[in-house]
Amino acid sequence: MTDQLPHVSNWINGAHAAATPERITVLNPATSTPLATIDATPETTIDSIIEDSLTTFQSGTWSRADPTTRFTVLTTAARLLRAQLPALIALETAQTGRPIREMRTQLARVPEWLEYFGSLARVHEGSVPPFKGPSVTNTLTRQPLGVVALITPYNHPLLIAMKKLGAALAAGNTVVVKASELAPLSVLRMGPLFQQAGLPDGVLQIVSGYGADTGKFLCQHPRLAKIDLTGGLATYRAVAAVAARNLVPVTAELGGKAPVCLFASLEVETAVRAALFAGFIASGQTCVTGSRLLVHRDIYEEFREVLGRRVRALRVGDPTDEATQIGPVISRAAVERCAAFVERAVQEGGKILCGGGGGGGGGGGVSSRKGFYFEPTVIETHADSDLACNEVFGPVIALLKCESEEEIVRIANSTAFALGASVWTNDFKQAHRVADQIEAGIVWINGHHLNDPSSPWGGFKESGIGKENGLAAYESYTKLKSTVVNYGVPPVWFDDEPKDARYG
Repeated sequence: MTDQLPHVSNWINGAHAAATPERITVLNPATSTPLATIDATPETTIDSIIEDSLTTFQSGTWSRADPTTRFTVLTTAARLLRAQLPALIALETAQTGRPIREMRTQLARVPEWLEYFGSLARVHEGSVPPFKGPSVTNTLTRQPLGVVALITPYNHPLLIAMKKLGAALAAGNTVVVKASELAPLSVLRMGPLFQQAGLPDGVLQIVSGYGADTGKFLCQHPRLAKIDLTGGLATYRAVAAVAARNLVPVTAELGGKAPVCLFASLEVETAVRAALFAGFIASGQTCVTGSRLLVHRDIYEEFREVLGRRVRALRVGDPTDEATQIGPVISRAAVERCAAFVERAVQEGGKILCGGGGGGGGGGGVSSRKGFYFEPTVIETHADSDLACNEVFGPVIALLKCESEEEIVRIANSTAFALGASVWTNDFKQAHRVADQIEAGIVWINGHHLNDPSSPWGGFKESGIGKENGLAAYESYTKLKSTVVNYGVPPVWFDDEPKDARYG
């Protein structure tokens, strides 16, 4: 059957390479039917790709290209990407199961990352810090690192790939991208697009394979200059160990358990809409999913009643249908993980407010369909429960009643994760007071899931190291070089009678 499927092979040195002997089948999570096959790239091929990439980097065709050239290529790629959005939206919907209404909105903004980082490369300036003495000048410049590996996930294939690619390419690096084997097809289309934009062949390599195999082969290579991954803590720990041995820096955007802090001054309908948006976009499969609803006691009972009614009315179904609000999760394993969280939550005394099962359901009337569906689920639980402390990565949300502002802050900070959080209140002073106390890399006030190329994105604690987006991301793909120019201090130290000798 796989012989009849389209095969999308690795993009290497400016062309799609010959298919590897072993292939991986990519499924449509809404139907569980095959979409295409991709390569399962072996270690010998990865080694060859990295060596080729290093040769390309050292040639200087991109690493020493003028910033205006990088600006032109990246902004041209952004324009080409916009022109291809209709096809890419359909492809992203097919491979991720995200409702097309979500994909259309999200992908419309993705080209902005290429434009931002291209522009940053064009205008980024070095500096001349103070240096003791009247006849010495110190200039600071940034240079590209070398060959960098980008490990991207299945939940936002193009968005996260472009966030990393934009910064890495703008800085002048040669890049090897390893897309998730669950949703790689849109990322594999980026090779020809960047080639058309004018990127020299060999600067962007895109490989496929299982994370435990191809991803491991890539990250353990000693010639890498940086690893940037989005994934889980277990993946980071495996990567970090070998990266440390090779002295390779790692940027890691990991898991989250974002609290949605809902205070008494908020209108209940607004609070419920906030919870729906934070918790169920992408079927809960984002690192900043608002998976803990921390609700002040003064609005809790009314909030609970309205939330249950609204969640039960969510339209679950075919992600290509414009009316669908909730699509499938990515795989059978994801369904099983959601079910296990529900089972443990009930065993720990949790009460299912709505949902709780696979196979669809909800207001969409989906009761028996192929695909990897799990009902939007809300469970009343306590702050120390498994569901309230650990990442589900699916549409299963913990609802907690809190007695005070102090308790909301305490519970918000009580997990090992600290990526995102949102504070919802009509009290201006409270908004800033609470946001200041919450431990998270991103805190939204009266918002959630808000993102921009210029706004740093990354967490604290077990949610990661380093930042995507913004100047911080761009500079993380560079090495800082100090050039000290002496135009007046003579090298007289070992003269018999040194005059005006200087050391340090």
